[in-house]
Amino acid sequence: MTDTFQKHFHPSAAWSRDLFAEVVTVSGPGTTLYLSGIGAEALGEQAGDIQCIGDVYAQTQLAYKKAAQVLAKHGAELSDVVKITAYLLDARLLPEYHRARKEAFQGMPAPAHTLLVISALAWPGMLVEVDLIAVLGRT
Repeated sequence: MTDTFQKHFHPSAAWSRDLFAEVVTVSGPGTTLYLSGIGAEALGEQAGDIQCIGDVYAQTQLAYKKAAQVLAKHGAELSDVVKITAYLLDARLLPEYHRARKEAFQGMPAPAHTLLVISALAWPGMLVEVDLIAVLGRT
């Protein structure tokens, strides 16, 4: 065990370097943040008020924008994310999801990432939901 905080992103195969890390290692004192699933609900509005109906690209952009806001409330940012689990309703929407995610994490190491195609999400109209784990180098 080390007293120095270290976070290393280890890419996998060449084809996936921009998509995800094979593993992210974290050592030393720090704080882990576990975000609940975030979708395209309107910011600060009534539950289930889904934005950008029918547009997975825009819904993904909104989800990562909201995630960045939640992280900021706790002194973190998207570059602190080490793991993403994403849920998508339709595999045909993968290119648009990946495009929006790559834009959100532009210039940052790609975190570990799991994507599941499922049959339903929390609210009608949701096409994507993401949950994130972030680690800060402080206690």
